[in-house]
Amino acid sequence: MSTIDSTTLRLERTYDARAEDVFDAWTNPEVLRRWWVVDPAWRTPVADVDLRVGGAYRLSMQDPDAGTFHTVRGEYLEVRRPERLVYSWCWEEAEGKTGHVSTVTVEFLEDGERTTVVLEHSGLESPESRDRHGTGWAACLEMLETRIFAPAQQAS
Repeated sequence: MSTIDSTTLRLERTYDARAEDVFDAWTNPEVLRRWWVVDPAWRTPVADVDLRVGGAYRLSMQDPDAGTFHTVRGEYLEVRRPERLVYSWCWEEAEGKTGHVSTVTVEFLEDGERTTVVLEHSGLESPESRDRHGTGWAACLEMLETRIFAPAQQAS
């Protein structure tokens, strides 16, 4: 992870997959349910996606040991398959209230049979929030690798 400023983070991760496949993993609800977690023991019970500019999404990951849910929602601001996604990001809080709104930009840079994901999360509330989100995003990108694009997964 690198930091752009006190409220912006940037991560890069390369996968042995075509950009279309990585983009689809990022936007297909069935595939999102397989990888969008920060811990291997967690699960993703909710992955709602209306993939169009102005369309909404809602993702929820659950820590089964604690019984807690971590749910984020937002709106797609730009959808360019398979090159780029831009969407708002807002954690749901207690009693249906929402928190601070930030922006996630994901670029899918294809080079032959490999794709580099460049993720920039901007407009976070504080440096502490930036660092927490960076840790979470790094874990999610690792889950995308191990659960979707690991060589053993591709062979099946």
